[in-house]
Amino acid sequence: MSKNNSTSKHIIILGGGFAGLWAAKELGKKGQYQVTVIDRNNYHLFQPLLYQVASAGLEPEQISYPLRGTFRKMPNVEFRMAEVTGLDLDHKALITDVGRIKYDGLIIALGSVTNFFGVPGAKKYAFSLKNAEDAIDIRNHILSCFEYAQYESDPDLRNQLLTFTVVGGGPTGIEYVGALAELVHTSLRRDFSELAKEDIKIILIEGEDEPLSGFPEKLQMYTMKKLEKLGVQGCYKQHVVQVDVDKVTLNSGEAIPTRTVIWTAGIRGNKVAERMGMPLGKAKRIITTPELNLADHPEVFVAGDIALPMDGDKLIPGPTVAPNAIQQGTLAAQNLANFFEDKELSPFSYFDKGSLATIGRSSAVVHLGKLKITGFFAWITWLIIHLLYLIGFRNRLIVLINWGFEYLLYERGVRLIMPKTKDTIPSEKTDEYDSSSIEGAALNKRSAE
Repeated sequence: MSKNNSTSKHIIILGGGFAGLWAAKELGKKGQYQVTVIDRNNYHLFQPLLYQVASAGLEPEQISYPLRGTFRKMPNVEFRMAEVTGLDLDHKALITDVGRIKYDGLIIALGSVTNFFGVPGAKKYAFSLKNAEDAIDIRNHILSCFEYAQYESDPDLRNQLLTFTVVGGGPTGIEYVGALAELVHTSLRRDFSELAKEDIKIILIEGEDEPLSGFPEKLQMYTMKKLEKLGVQGCYKQHVVQVDVDKVTLNSGEAIPTRTVIWTAGIRGNKVAERMGMPLGKAKRIITTPELNLADHPEVFVAGDIALPMDGDKLIPGPTVAPNAIQQGTLAAQNLANFFEDKELSPFSYFDKGSLATIGRSSAVVHLGKLKITGFFAWITWLIIHLLYLIGFRNRLIVLINWGFEYLLYERGVRLIMPKTKDTIPSEKTDEYDSSSIEGAALNKRSAE
């Protein structure tokens, strides 16, 4: 039964990510409003740990939590699973695959998708890392590459299967290459003992001079040295100009033979925003006032990665990270309530709580104001912060146990190729592989199916 009361203002929150969830928590304190959270999935996904699913360290359900369980103690908040297809701003109606839903106030927190910047072949052949399905596909693909490479007699194909490229040297890219390096040089090296260490290549492609652009130079230098120690090859000041099924080409003209391209180089606003008739700015994000609402429709607020707060022609700065989404979601809820109560709205100003990134086992970088920490203590700080923000006591406990198991035994427990949602070795044509080998024949067959 719906919790909605016909005499109350009805507020819809689009998206169950960080911005949407914190907006719902804020409005859950205000019983005079009836709140409906709409998302295509019935769970909140803790994206900062998604890379660990892609590197066989955690399972997706360990970093996810049911949205209905989150709202159970909020009598004025309900959840509805639906796919948003459009928005009728004039009639204050949301258009979904389950029909039109009327609202008095709206908070759009749909998040972002991967931005391939129009690079030819990137959308078709590169993996993105934005949701649980992406992470499972990457995990399946990495493990499948090793399964095929173990007995592959063609040296060129074997080289492609064992070369892994990650595009983008931001926190997500750095954390993933670090986790991938540990996976392939510990658990997978023991599982596939016939593969030589020197045959496995992990390559990070970054357009800037160093990884972690925006971090202090001390932390960037530490990151570079740590990556080198992990065996990660850095291609800095390089941009990808084309991705093919069997190689990635850089602006220098160099072509890297590979079957694996993981794209963490940038984001853009959720494509649903384009179908809503919203004012869009850089990277297809929705332009808002400093108070996070639309100038022409002040009852509509936007928060999280999809929001682009502007003060005239000036961008209000804020990184596309979880703390920013949480702060915007909270403020959007407060301002929407103030709008209904004819109170003054507050402009958004990002409070920087610091930046951090882990670089494999026992190593991380933390930037908190003037404090710059590296190594083991930074790693412990990273662990504690992520556990605190992870939703659900059971999830925190299981993740902590998994981390302890991995730390003590150098073992990744989720080395499973399941479920197979799509071909894990991308190919666009058949008879591409050497059919004289069993693995090549198998890949040809998979490509034809």
